[in-house]
Amino acid sequence: MNFKELAQKYDTPLYVYDFDHFTEQFNKLKKAFKARKSIIAYAIKANSNLSVIKHFSNLGSGADCVSIGEVKRALLAGVDKYKIIFSGVGKRDDEIQEALIKDILMINVESEAELARVHDIAKELGKVARISIRVNPNIDPKTHPYISTGLHENKFGVDIETAKKMYIFAQKSEYLNPVGIHFHIGSQLTELEPIKEASQIVADLVRSLKAIKVDIKFFDVGGGLGIRYKDEELIEPYDYAQAILSTLSGLDLTIVCEPGRFLVGNGGYFLTKVLYEKVNGDKRFVIVDGAMNDLIRPSLYNAYHKVEVLSSVKNPEISKANIVGPVCESGDFFAKNIEIPQTNPGDLVVIHSAGAYGFTMSSNYNTRPRAAEVAVENGSDRLIRRRETFEDLIACEIDYMV
Repeated sequence: MNFKELAQKYDTPLYVYDFDHFTEQFNKLKKAFKARKSIIAYAIKANSNLSVIKHFSNLGSGADCVSIGEVKRALLAGVDKYKIIFSGVGKRDDEIQEALIKDILMINVESEAELARVHDIAKELGKVARISIRVNPNIDPKTHPYISTGLHENKFGVDIETAKKMYIFAQKSEYLNPVGIHFHIGSQLTELEPIKEASQIVADLVRSLKAIKVDIKFFDVGGGLGIRYKDEELIEPYDYAQAILSTLSGLDLTIVCEPGRFLVGNGGYFLTKVLYEKVNGDKRFVIVDGAMNDLIRPSLYNAYHKVEVLSSVKNPEISKANIVGPVCESGDFFAKNIEIPQTNPGDLVVIHSAGAYGFTMSSNYNTRPRAAEVAVENGSDRLIRRRETFEDLIACEIDYMV
């Protein structure tokens, strides 16, 4: 991939996505579950560009959505409605209503209060709501605390006993159809044992539910498979699938898997241009035109991203530097104290592993237009989201002249 040509053609800051990598990752996971009925439901929150969703839809993907907006994106991109799951801790009444009208596969319920709202709204509409319940297996996923979701201290899901009560309520209701069960213990998972342990707990719950005639059809294992940002030991898709399948003996279930980062993370690159260098005392700063509003992961999680500097300096000296942006915050950085070559203005900095939770978490802080997005596939590139303009930023603001 020629990053310099792409930056020259589309300018910077710029997101570039390798669609061939996306395809390869999707097929790896699909192949891993080939022995069982399965749905790979792409987690749209990772990268919600319509062209990305469409690409996965063309491969047969479903969609894991956490807002009605993401449900609409999935449908617009051609995802089969019976492969769409609507999750999320807090769903508004109008979101629940619209999901029921759109007749998606199932609404993933995260509390007793939410189940009561789904029931009442389905009753008002005269519909039967297909639901799954997110079970919190209270397993430590061994990941960053901000992306841990499977412990009682996290806001997600319900405990086993509460789940049983909810399933019994749903089974008795003429407006609810409990077709699925769901768990997701966290993101960027690199250890297999917590996943297997959680799957065993939830599979045992399914067995107890079947004993009381609650007929679960979909076993949703969430997502969370990690990728390599630096030197992480990764879980192989085959081993991941086998660990889950080993817990499902005697159960006839369709497995639903909701990968996001695994599919797109390492297929994305963020390109930013050097503006100039600055030295404060013994501290060197490389100031670039991208900022924390474009890629917030380093600031938010202190996350590591591999940085590649394409220096135009002949025989450049290499020394430690911070790579920082123009935003008026001390947290506006991409990397700190890393060894990089001396640069000239206009040199390109490539930030790797930026395909997941990059553009989707970007903002217009400091009235900065969001970056353009480009797809590269089979050696060709195309613009899939134009760069925002100032006019885009103020389009929704009204009556400011009054």
